[in-house]
Amino acid sequence: MAKTLELLFLNMEGKTVKVNVDSPIDPVDQQALATAMDQILAANIFITNGGEFVSKKGARIVDRNVTEIELA
Repeated sequence: MAKTLELLFLNMEGKTVKVNVDSPIDPVDQQALATAMDQILAANIFITNGGEFVSKKGARIVDRNVTEIELA
């Protein structure tokens, strides 16, 4: 089972962009997460085709089950 934390931001065009974090600490500390997302916005280190990140949209944990299939 693989978990990913998706940080959702809006760019200058109003489009949603994601930053994925593999194997996040569970449960997520909501205050620490909000602070980290604010720091990402303040650092202005990500630029997309639609421009810079301008605001937080949300965050979510994606839980995915992967089953390997052995081929004969």
